[in-house]
Amino acid sequence: MQSKVFLSVVVPAFNEAVNFSGKLSQITEYLNKQKYHWEIVVVNDGSSDNTLELLNEFSQSNKGVRVVDSLHQGKAGSIIRGVRESVGDYIIFSDMDQATPISESARILTLLQSGYDIVIGSRSKREGAPVVRQILAYGMVILRTLLLRLPYRDTQCGFKGFSRKAAQRIFPVLEKIHPPHEIHGPAVNPGFDVELLYLGRKLGFRIAQTPVTWHHIKSDRVRFFKDAVSGVTELLLVRWRSVTNAYQL
Repeated sequence: MQSKVFLSVVVPAFNEAVNFSGKLSQITEYLNKQKYHWEIVVVNDGSSDNTLELLNEFSQSNKGVRVVDSLHQGKAGSIIRGVRESVGDYIIFSDMDQATPISESARILTLLQSGYDIVIGSRSKREGAPVVRQILAYGMVILRTLLLRLPYRDTQCGFKGFSRKAAQRIFPVLEKIHPPHEIHGPAVNPGFDVELLYLGRKLGFRIAQTPVTWHHIKSDRVRFFKDAVSGVTELLLVRWRSVTNAYQL
C-alpha cells in the first residue's frame, strides 16, 4: 500500500532546457533527506524546446517525480494545473530556477502545521534585482493596497504553501475564472498571486507570511512596460470580479 503523500511540490516549467541542469536535482536531494512522503509535480507549460524530454528522463530515474504535459498557458495556468494534479496534504509551488531554495519549505510547513491555511514566502531584500524589477514590485505594493487592501508585504514571491483544504477551495475558482487556453510567448501573470491571496482572504482562510532566502536569477521573461500594464490590468480585473460577484464564493 502506497504511503499517503504529505507534501506536493508543484513546479512550472517553460523552455527550461538551457537552465535545466541541476535544478530539479536540488529539490529531490533535499526532499530525499526528509522523513515524510512527498511528490514533485512538474508541469511542462507547452515548451517549444526539449524541456519535456528532459523532464521525462528525469522522472524515470527519480521516484516521486511526476510530469504533467500541458498547453502553453503561462505560469498561472501551469500552477493551477499542477495543484489540481497534486495529492499531498500540503502543497507548495516553487520556481524551477530555485531563486528561493526548496530548503525554505521547512518554514512554510511549520506554519501550515501550526494551523495556517496559506503561507507566503516574503523576500525581505531583493539584492541583485534590476531596478526595473524593483520598480514593478513597489508599484504592485501600492496598487494592491489601494485597490484590494491586501496587507501583505510580498505577494509576488514564487514560493507559497497551502493546506489541502485551502487549495481545494481556491484553485477551482481560479480555474473557472481562467479556463485552460493556449497562449503564445512567455507570460509572468503578475496578477495571479494577488488574486489567489485575495480569494483566500475573502474565503476566511488564515494567511501567514514568513521571510525566505531569495537570490536574483536573470530572466528574459520580465518586460517592464508590458508587465507593468498587465499588472495594473489584472489588479483592476480582480477588483471588478469581486464587485460583480464573479467569484461566487
